[in-house]
Amino acid sequence: MRGFPAGTRYTPVPDPILGAFLEQADDLAELKCTLRLLWLLQRKKGTPRFVAEDELLSDRTLNRGLGHAEDPRAEIREGLRKAAEQGIILALELEVEGKPRKLYFLNDEEGRNAIGELQRGHASLEGLVPEEEEPPPPERPNIFVLYEENIGLITPIQAERLKEAEELYPWSWIEEAFEQAVARNARNWRYIESILERWAREGRGEHGKPGRYPEKISLKEYRRRYGRPARS
Repeated sequence: MRGFPAGTRYTPVPDPILGAFLEQADDLAELKCTLRLLWLLQRKKGTPRFVAEDELLSDRTLNRGLGHAEDPRAEIREGLRKAAEQGIILALELEVEGKPRKLYFLNDEEGRNAIGELQRGHASLEGLVPEEEEPPPPERPNIFVLYEENIGLITPIQAERLKEAEELYPWSWIEEAFEQAVARNARNWRYIESILERWAREGRGEHGKPGRYPEKISLKEYRRRYGRPARS
């Protein structure tokens, strides 16, 4: 992130979220689910305001943010459960158009009143509950994620080098070069870059091995002759 542009919108957050909750929070999924729920609630129109569980399970930001987990959707459910246990949000299970749905409300006066009205049948959810969505397809990590997970923090200069490499080399090369560096305990960009440059000069045969008759040319000359390698 490179700072906030002019015209950035702001989301109101209850003071206890940035006080007592922040002091006690020790679960990343709970924290991310709580903040994302607050953001979604502020963009809801109509009353009562709530977020359906399906919206959160298919939310791309949450799925990316918890993508380190084996099952991000299970992690989202667990984060919501913990937030409800803390009393930050309230969960309500209702039948909507013949289907059981779980809805989440902020545990403030408005949220508590809304749940009471719904339970007494004095409020309608018509047109407010979105259609169930399929979970987003898993996204492949980009080169920045690979670098941070396997090497460390990215400096501005390093970020430019990574961008150039991502544009220049096929993604399968980049992934395998990182794998080789980790396997050989050579966790530095220069080593990874040297693998990619060698494959670009000499060719990359089966399992990343060079071709039989390598011609050692510079990367600049490789680009001049053949252009940038196509992404696989």
